[in-house]
Amino acid sequence: MGQQEKVATSLAGAVSEEIRASLAPVDVELERRYPGDPGTRQPVHTVYVPGDAFAADTVRTWGDQALALLDAHAPDAASLAAVLGLADDLAEPVYSRVRAKLEREPVEDLRVDFEDGYGPRPDAEEDATAARAARLIAQAYRDGTAAPYMGIRMKCMEAAVRDRGIRTLDVFLTGLMQAGGLPDRLVLTLPKVTYAEQVSAFVRLLEAFEEVHGPDAGRLGFEIQIETSQAILATDGTATVARMIQAAEGRATGLHYGTFDYSACLGVSAAHQAGDHPAADHAKAVMQVAAAGTGVRVCDGSTNVLPVGPTAKVHDAWRLHYGLTRRALSRAYYQGWDMHPGHLPTRYAAVFAFYREGFEQAASRLTRYAHRAGGDVMDEPATAKALSGYLLRGLDCGALDIAEVARLTGLTRADLESFAAPRRGDLTASAQ
Repeated sequence: MGQQEKVATSLAGAVSEEIRASLAPVDVELERRYPGDPGTRQPVHTVYVPGDAFAADTVRTWGDQALALLDAHAPDAASLAAVLGLADDLAEPVYSRVRAKLEREPVEDLRVDFEDGYGPRPDAEEDATAARAARLIAQAYRDGTAAPYMGIRMKCMEAAVRDRGIRTLDVFLTGLMQAGGLPDRLVLTLPKVTYAEQVSAFVRLLEAFEEVHGPDAGRLGFEIQIETSQAILATDGTATVARMIQAAEGRATGLHYGTFDYSACLGVSAAHQAGDHPAADHAKAVMQVAAAGTGVRVCDGSTNVLPVGPTAKVHDAWRLHYGLTRRALSRAYYQGWDMHPGHLPTRYAAVFAFYREGFEQAASRLTRYAHRAGGDVMDEPATAKALSGYLLRGLDCGALDIAEVARLTGLTRADLESFAAPRRGDLTASAQ
């Protein structure tokens, strides 16, 4: 063991106590404002369906239409790989998993739309449609046909449509309560938010509903849709979106980027309104930094180029959508919008390829970290968190199987979850 070292200190214990007391408010604030990722499943996409078009079989219909497009335009692994440029070793596992996903769980997150996709309607008609949406969603959860996440997008909190949006939300939530209660993984989307005060008003609205019906306080969460320049940069030059997250008082679950409204707000011409435009990259980067550590997740936007028509046109649209999805994933935007059943094959092909092509390397690095083994990369707790998060997202969407993850890592899902949610002190200590 060698010679015992003599340990000496110079500072009195009172110094540590003084610092501890002075930073106590900061410690509380860190825990309150930055609780970290909730550790729940994040859907890989959100599908918007107009309120009047939503039906009991919408999820299954989207899956069937997507499968029919595959049969017509990419009937086997080789043909889809040729369209998307998939590597030979990925072609079959990706294709087979895409088909299985479309058969088993074609939609991960569905939003019944009462905003742009629905438009202005007579009050009686929108009332009836909102009540119908509540009845169908409640029934879907009862009979097991629901998407993992479901909910509505109401009209925004601007003066012209505010009352209508509030009434639609009231009708919908009341209908759910009458049908048995609020389902798990219920999602509400508040669009076109420009001021943090609109978020605060929405929080008051949800609080009022909870007071009437008695769900647990804070039970109702919501997504904030970022579709205007004012949502990114306030008149005083600060990041408005950060204020919105705090104004939500812990109820915000996501920030959803609205590709076309935001682009138009900045004057981007229609031909250049896309998720990879520099204006879009800037907005999403601000959203990402504002949301980091808060437990609020960022969702990318969509493409309006639909895979319809002759095979050549479908293939062009698929390549575009696949490329945008892969680009978003590499930038840590793990969720996006899909506007058409034809987007589902390339959404899942991009997601599955992303997780499968990096699977072995991520598993190897996490295994070495878990067992304190050497290697050519020195990973820290923060990297282990990213590696385990990567594997967990792959498992959640169906890109990976727990058996193959366990075979390569020797780790259980519980092990992965423990690495994905380290204590704040563990990450801080890694920098020492």
